[in-house]
Formats: sequence, C-alpha cells, structure tokens
Amino acid sequence: MRADNSQHIVDAARRRSEYTRAKAIKALRTLDAAGEPVTFETVAKRAGVSRSWLYAQPDLRTEIEQLRAAHRREPRSPVPARQRTSDASLLRRLEAANARIRRLTEENQQLREQLARALGEQRVATTRTNPPRAGADNPRWGNALASSSPHRRGGPG
Repeated sequence: MRADNSQHIVDAARRRSEYTRAKAIKALRTLDAAGEPVTFETVAKRAGVSRSWLYAQPDLRTEIEQLRAAHRREPRSPVPARQRTSDASLLRRLEAANARIRRLTEENQQLREQLARALGEQRVATTRTNPPRAGADNPRWGNALASSSPHRRGGPG
C-alpha cells in the first residue's frame, strides 16, 4: 500500500494561497497609498493574479469595491468648472505681472543711477574738503584710511 502524501499537497496549496493573498493585499495597499485608482483590473495586474480569483475572495472583493467607490466620490477637480480660471483670465494676469516686472526694473535702474550720482557727488565733496597729502600711505584715500589701519607703517602693531 502507498503512503498518504496528501498532507504535503495540502500544505503546498495553503502556502501558495497565502502567498497569492499577500501579493494581492500588497498591490491593493500600494495602489491606494499612491492615490491610483483601485479596481479589480489594476489590483489583478499589479499582483499577477486573475480578476476572477479576486472576485472569489470576499474580504478582498469588499475592500476593492469600497476603495473604488471612495475614489469615484472624490471630485477630479475641487473647484467647480464655472469658478475655475479661464485662459483669458490667466493671460491677463500674466500680462499684468509682466508689466509690473517692467515697471520695477525701470524703477530699479533709476534708483541705481540716483545712487551712483549721489555717491559720486559725495566722493567729489569729500575729496575737495580733504585733499590727499603728498607722501600719504594711500594717495586715493588720503590719511583717513592709513590712520585708521592697525597695520600702518611706523606705528605699533
């Protein structure tokens, strides 16, 4: 008489079934976490199982149907179509932004020119009141820079 090896076949079928369920559950969770549509088709493809097998699993079937229904309830766009920005409106906003950028660029340029003139006038006024002396350490700045430097020649330091 032959030995009864049916237990090995039953164990192998149980392991295969658990593995298949684990793949299906993982696919379901991955699709849901990624915000992708959860349907029998997408779960079956992701898990590598058949759709008919998914339909035959009551708990998985219920969960897929719930997630599918929840995904359908979510609006594609949270703003109603009549309240969405039109292309013409976006174009006007872009034109206004470009005009503002041009104005600010011109204003920036004018301010730079005014600053350059003011600094030039200040420099002229400073050089007229404090002309550089002969033999100064720095002929461009006179003794003002040399006397404030801790590394001037002949002094402590």
